[in-house]
Amino acid sequence: MYNNNMNQSTSQPGGMVPEARAALDNMKYEIASELGINLKQGYNGDLPSRQAGSIGGYMVKRLVEQAERQMAGK
Repeated sequence: MYNNNMNQSTSQPGGMVPEARAALDNMKYEIASELGINLKQGYNGDLPSRQAGSIGGYMVKRLVEQAERQMAGK
């Protein structure tokens, strides 16, 4: 079974490093802007799931591309 207590040394929920959270938030707003989606700070519960999914999908795509570049030594 997966143990979610691996990174409990940080104060962020889920053990996320604060700098990583900030970088992901910046990426989220950048991608939303590129897609023409009005994403505001705070609550975005009125955002259609299709738009939220598009933002998340592009974030994953970009993160995979970054990991592939790192693995290739670039």
